[in-house]
Amino acid sequence: MKAVLCTRYGGPDDLELKDLPNPEPGAGEVVVAVKAAALNFFDTLIIAGKYQMKPAFPFSPAAEFAGVVERVGSGVKAFKPGDRVAASMGYGAARERVVIAADRLVAVPDGVDLDHAAGLIVTYGTTLHALKDRAQLKAGETLAVLGASGGVGLAAVELGKLMGARVIACASSGDKLAVTRRHGADEAVNYAEEDIKDALRRVTGGKGPDVIYDPVGGPYSEPALRAIGWEGRFLVVGFAAGDIPKLPLNLVLLKNCDVRGVFWGAWSERAPEAHRANIAQLMRWCADGELTVHVHAVYPLAQTADALKAIANRSAMGKVILRP
Repeated sequence: MKAVLCTRYGGPDDLELKDLPNPEPGAGEVVVAVKAAALNFFDTLIIAGKYQMKPAFPFSPAAEFAGVVERVGSGVKAFKPGDRVAASMGYGAARERVVIAADRLVAVPDGVDLDHAAGLIVTYGTTLHALKDRAQLKAGETLAVLGASGGVGLAAVELGKLMGARVIACASSGDKLAVTRRHGADEAVNYAEEDIKDALRRVTGGKGPDVIYDPVGGPYSEPALRAIGWEGRFLVVGFAAGDIPKLPLNLVLLKNCDVRGVFWGAWSERAPEAHRANIAQLMRWCADGELTVHVHAVYPLAQTADALKAIANRSAMGKVILRP
C-alpha cells in the first residue's frame, strides 16, 4: 500500500511517498481502507517536531480519516467488512490502509459522504467539546471566533449558531470573512484593519463577548481578552499564529472571567464514552444538513506537501482532504 511518511523532522517537502506491506488486524482491531484523510494545522507541527506529540519515525501525518472496513480481528462484533467508518488516531492516516482498535471507530451514517466524515472529527469534535463541555455556551450568548475562516474556526461559527449564540467572526481579510458570513456569522471583524479589542467592544455595544474561541494565539489573544464581557469564558484552543501568548492575570481578575484550556485529544482519551457521544451527535447533525464541514480542497497522497503548505500559509478556508 502507498503511505506518506515522515522519516525526519522537517517541512512538507521532506515527506516521502513509500510502499508498505498491508496491515493485519490483531485482536479487537479493524483494517480500514482509507477513502479520505483530513489534515489539520497541527500536522505541520508534528512533522517539524514542534508538537507535544512526537511519534517514532517513520510515521504518517493526518489524524482523522473515513473509509470502509476491509477486515476485522478476533473479538470485533461492532463492525464488519463493508461498513463505513471514521476515527481520529492522532497521526498515521495519510496512507491507503490503517489498522485501529475497533472501539475508536464511529459509524458514518447514510447521507454523509466520506470526505465530510473525515473532516468532521477533529475540528468539530474539538469545537463541540470547547463550546458545550468547557464553555457551557448558552443560547442568546455572544461568541467571538478568532481565525474564523479556518477549519476549526468555521466549525465554531457553525456550531455556535446551531447552539443559539450570536456569532462574531474574526479573520484577517475580507475574503475570509465573506466565507464566515456564508456559514452563519452574524458579525465580522477584520483584525488586519481594526484593533480587535475595539472592534469586539463596538459590535457588542460595549458589553464584550460572553465566550471567546481562540485557536490563533500570538498577538491577538491579549487584546481579545481585554474585550471579554463580565464573567466571560476565554477558550485556549491553539496557537496557529506561532507564538504562545502570556496573558496578564489582572485582566482575568478585573473581568471576573475564566481562561479555560481545550485539550480535546487528551479529553477524548480520558472520557471515551462522552467523546463518542459527541462525535455521534456531530454525524447526525451532518446527516441532517445542519453542518456543512466545508472542504477547501482535495489532494491525492502524492500532493500531501502541497496540501500542508495550503494550511501553513493560511490560504485554506475549511478542511484540506487527502484522498488515497
